[in-house]
Amino acid sequence: MSAFDSGHQLEDIAVRDTRVSDAIDEPMRAMILDILADAALTAGEVHEQLADRGIDRTENTVRHHINELRDAGLVDVVRFEEGRGGTTKYYGANTIVLSYSLPETSEPAIDEMTDSVQPQIEAALATLTEEYEDVIDDITAEMQPCEHCRTQKYETYVLLTVLRRAFVRAYRDK
Repeated sequence: MSAFDSGHQLEDIAVRDTRVSDAIDEPMRAMILDILADAALTAGEVHEQLADRGIDRTENTVRHHINELRDAGLVDVVRFEEGRGGTTKYYGANTIVLSYSLPETSEPAIDEMTDSVQPQIEAALATLTEEYEDVIDDITAEMQPCEHCRTQKYETYVLLTVLRRAFVRAYRDK
């Protein structure tokens, strides 16, 4: 039985990547990711932008949060600049966190757009599950820490990860 054969109508999937959710548990970190999604900045520049948004923290605190995001793999050091006896690091986000709710009035339009792209998504899922079945099985086997966990939706998570990343690349390259 797949995740979608339960007899109850599944409307959406909420993805909770523990690596991401643990790193952005502090609300200021989500703001930092938002700031770094627009441009590569130094910790000092991030501090200034946070101050412009009304966040009053020390630059060392901001630097700590950037390092936490970097350690979680959500922020990269994108370049170094040498100058006056030191090296300046520029950080950039490689992940965007979207935390919104759609207005109820948008449901008809969302449904129409969903119906419009559903055939292409079905074709993409068929390609993935047919051509990459063994690879997906290997990945999900690594994700399962015990036999009991075989009931989890690991395959769904892998497929959504592929589709999310493909969306990001397509959106970035348009």
